[in-house]
Amino acid sequence: MTQTQKWNATDLPDLSGRTAVVTGANSGIGLTAAHALAGAGAHVVFAVRDPERGRAAAATVSGSTEVRRLDLADLASVREFAAGWDRPLDLLINNAGVMMLPRQRTKDGFEMQFGTNHLGHFALTNLLLPHITDRVVTVASAAHRWGDATIRFDDLNMDANYTPRGAYAQSKLANLLFTLELQRRLTESGSRVRALAAHPGYSATNLQSHAASPLDRVGMRFGNRFLAQSDRAGALPTLYAATQDLPGAGYVGPDGWGEWRGGPTLVSRSRAASDPATARRLWTVSEELTGVVCPLEVQVA
Repeated sequence: MTQTQKWNATDLPDLSGRTAVVTGANSGIGLTAAHALAGAGAHVVFAVRDPERGRAAAATVSGSTEVRRLDLADLASVREFAAGWDRPLDLLINNAGVMMLPRQRTKDGFEMQFGTNHLGHFALTNLLLPHITDRVVTVASAAHRWGDATIRFDDLNMDANYTPRGAYAQSKLANLLFTLELQRRLTESGSRVRALAAHPGYSATNLQSHAASPLDRVGMRFGNRFLAQSDRAGALPTLYAATQDLPGAGYVGPDGWGEWRGGPTLVSRSRAASDPATARRLWTVSEELTGVVCPLEVQVA
């Protein structure tokens, strides 16, 4: 396609007979992706913390949907969701997330952003992996490039020096390292399932409204109004990663300046997000923290 004919949701293939789980599908990019997937014929499962809100959102979608409760900040809820899954799953979209919150803890005592954005999805993916037939798409962020983005293995909960920005950056870096190591394991096991990541650029959603700093909230409201692209455009990288023939561990984002906006394309990631040794270490630590072990038979380095 040319620059004037960029890929969009109308270019989705026929998804009839396919099933997709979208975490956090009740609003923002998740809801927009759910609309597009259902519109292309997929059966879309809204995996949401609040089923009532999920049902209200699903009612706006034209197509086949269902709503199931999933609280990524509670590993018992993650296990319950996975235990109730008993059929093939073509597509898992790890979309839900929290951003730049005041210091909070998950039900299991983890820092909220790392626990929700990474550990919750880590556990969910591994528990569902025996059912997944096509691919896993995890929504990351350009925040993985922020100067304070690192995996603090000696203090993952950031007890010593918590900042909302640093915790968010760590969780988004973890999303990309998770995708990298998941793909390595899938490849080594001979699986045809692919793991990819996507980021929406700067998109106007309600995610930014929960930032800890009032100044950040004001700045983000300004940015959402005057700089951001729509949530519809922000969902395109996720949909592209979910349906196009792309390499495993590929990372999709907008093709415009700074990856803020534009049509979906493969983009690069930071050096920290490309380090296989860090990815493997994070995987091992994540298994220990969640008690969820990868079901794939692979050589563990």
